[in-house]
Amino acid sequence: MVSAPHEAMHRIFQDHPDLFSGVSKVLGVDFAPPTSVTLMPTDLTEASPLERRVDTLLRLDTEDDEPLLLAVEAQGKKDPDKPASWAYYASYLLTKYRLQPILLVVCQDHATAKWAEEPVTFGPPQWPLLTLRPLVAGPHNMPLITDSAEVRKDLALATLAAITHAKNPEIGPILKAVTTVLRDEPDAVKNPVIEFISRGLGKLPAAALWRTLVAVDLSFYKSPLFEEVREEARAEGQAEGRAEGQAEGRAEGRAEGWAEAILDVFAARGIDVPEPVRERVINCVDPESLRHWLRRAAVALSADAIFADD
Repeated sequence: MVSAPHEAMHRIFQDHPDLFSGVSKVLGVDFAPPTSVTLMPTDLTEASPLERRVDTLLRLDTEDDEPLLLAVEAQGKKDPDKPASWAYYASYLLTKYRLQPILLVVCQDHATAKWAEEPVTFGPPQWPLLTLRPLVAGPHNMPLITDSAEVRKDLALATLAAITHAKNPEIGPILKAVTTVLRDEPDAVKNPVIEFISRGLGKLPAAALWRTLVAVDLSFYKSPLFEEVREEARAEGQAEGRAEGQAEGRAEGRAEGWAEAILDVFAARGIDVPEPVRERVINCVDPESLRHWLRRAAVALSADAIFADD
């Protein structure tokens, strides 16, 4: 049952709404006197509850016996409505679980990451009531891991770094370092990593580069992505085979596929391809040479550098 002091402490503001101006001055905060006052409903229960879902929620039990609730949000662009939703998540999690929440926002571009990490205050400027400060992981602060030795130290971190740097012009060496390490990993480790990166790159140009790197050695990986690449190569070979004979057609189809992959890699990395290089690649019919050039295309600083050791 609500006590009389409880009632008195808040009901007086209903009868004397101007009281807030006097109280605020006593507390050293200057609020302008209200020009009108409307008594609002006190029931904050949502009549039609909205579905609110955080992307990922984890309970982290720590060595110091202070568990945390980690909410992870993937943010693709600036959204002025998001900070209010994130503040709601934090308040709800604290109320429901009585554990301290922390918000991690993961981004793929600098502008969104910088926007997301800016503290947001709620309440009047004279006395902000809440301050939202998410942790942000993005291309502005995630490491550029291009060394396979560094990838081996923390494969999960390298995977996230590759995803967050999906729009980076240097994404080629990053992805190449990952595939180099994955060749020595068991299927249970490498299969999820390859799928995570494939999904994380989405439809960005780097996705074509990743598919190509995975397909360079088709024997080291089998998954839906592998099957899709293999079927594309098979279809190319069959199309050529119907015109000029299956055996010869498959060989030419594979050669054309490798040549197109090399040019796709350069396009994804933003490297200009001079016409002599383009003609040499397209006119090559030796699959081994093309495969070798494709591997070098992922890390070469210029288009003609793929022929350096020929």
